[in-house]
Amino acid sequence: MRTVNFDAIAEQTKRMCIEATHNLSENMVKKFQSAGQAETSRLGREVLQQLIDNARIAREENYPICQDTGDAVFFVELGQEVQVEGGGLVDAINRGVAEGYREGYLRFSMVEDPLRRKNTGDNTPAMVTIQLVPGDRLRLMFLAKGGGCENMSAFKMLTPADGAKGVKDFVVDTIKKAGGNPCPPVVVGVGIGGTFEQCCMLAKKALLREVGQRHPDPFYAQLEGELLDEINNLGIGPMGLGGRTTAVAVHIETLPCHITSLPVAVNMDCHAHRQKSVVL
Repeated sequence: MRTVNFDAIAEQTKRMCIEATHNLSENMVKKFQSAGQAETSRLGREVLQQLIDNARIAREENYPICQDTGDAVFFVELGQEVQVEGGGLVDAINRGVAEGYREGYLRFSMVEDPLRRKNTGDNTPAMVTIQLVPGDRLRLMFLAKGGGCENMSAFKMLTPADGAKGVKDFVVDTIKKAGGNPCPPVVVGVGIGGTFEQCCMLAKKALLREVGQRHPDPFYAQLEGELLDEINNLGIGPMGLGGRTTAVAVHIETLPCHITSLPVAVNMDCHAHRQKSVVL
């Protein structure tokens, strides 16, 4: 049995919150640069350049990329041979989030109750999903999820007869309805299969894949490419101002499902796409 200290988890969590919200990944910047070269809209090209400049200023001046610094979403892979020492795992993550959002000058966006709306004052609680895996390592995967893109999420229970076409139609229609609200260019996470709650979780977890990395199954890799083409043919463009660059990637994740079911979920992330991971 290997032990991981509570304070170490909190410190790494704090670091991830600050770094992810201040530093856009180089991979995402490269996507904007290549999209700018292919973008047919003059305004679209200008917006993409502004996003690149914004990311550079945030990195150099140590500012948040966007004022909406989001829900603190964590997917945790907990090794079966790991024991957290000095406190609870979720408590450690919440302490790190509170410290990171305060020290990083990040907006507190969480309310205690969905209807009474009192702010928690430190952006906790984090939204934590824990998966037990073999081994003696603890992997923390962080996603700062802004409200604009989160609000455009959608779920539908299709029939098996709808097949791949039904999935594509639903995904593309969801992006079309979202328009500029999720602050495109977006990364699109698609969950297919599982049960109601698992399908939605798949769509969000799909966002943690390296941007543009295709599904290992050629069937789904091709479906990702087809969806990306159809989405970029909608003409929504960067920040919804027109053009071909509505999305930079589509990531699909799947699970087995019931013979009578075909659940599909869409969860997109905005142009800031703030994510980070660490292994302890």
